[in-house]
Amino acid sequence: MIEIDNKVVSSEILEQRFCCDLPRCLGMCCVHGDSGAPLTPSEALTIEQILDKVKPYMRAEGISTIKEQGVALTDSDGDLVTPLIDGKECAFTVFENGIATCAIEKAWNESKVDFRKPISCHLYPIRVKEYSTFTAINYHQWDVCAPACELGEQIDLPVYRFLKDAIIRAYGQDFYNQLEDAAKLLSLRTNS
Repeated sequence: MIEIDNKVVSSEILEQRFCCDLPRCLGMCCVHGDSGAPLTPSEALTIEQILDKVKPYMRAEGISTIKEQGVALTDSDGDLVTPLIDGKECAFTVFENGIATCAIEKAWNESKVDFRKPISCHLYPIRVKEYSTFTAINYHQWDVCAPACELGEQIDLPVYRFLKDAIIRAYGQDFYNQLEDAAKLLSLRTNS
């Protein structure tokens, strides 16, 4: 574990290799799971505000689910999450050539909205848990991401570098720079 500011970061984020391999995993992180993508209250509000611009990218089933359940709901753990279509994929999931992608991110890619996607999705496979005195930042290992771990090993890409943009979006450039410094120190210790 590494502590930066009030954040406790799992060393796996510096050591584990990871790079999404969509042709192999097919975006299954958007499809499998017990609940939808974790959201902050402000993200739920933002999604509500941009929904009309995102709908053209959504599937009919997703639009219907949002109409019935809203853009966010509280799951069995008490967390705010996106709704699921029939208990399976996130309501914002779309499929292109058999690969699950995000309707919100598609709208963002085409400059229709200025919100990319929920930060929990952008940071995956990092999972964040807020406590009263610190934030835990952990690596989440999931079998659907085995291809990403294999590709990450092949190209020697650590989780934190794969997620550079997401980490900077969530915590800022200075935090990312401190992660880089911690990784260098960890590497020196490991190699000496």
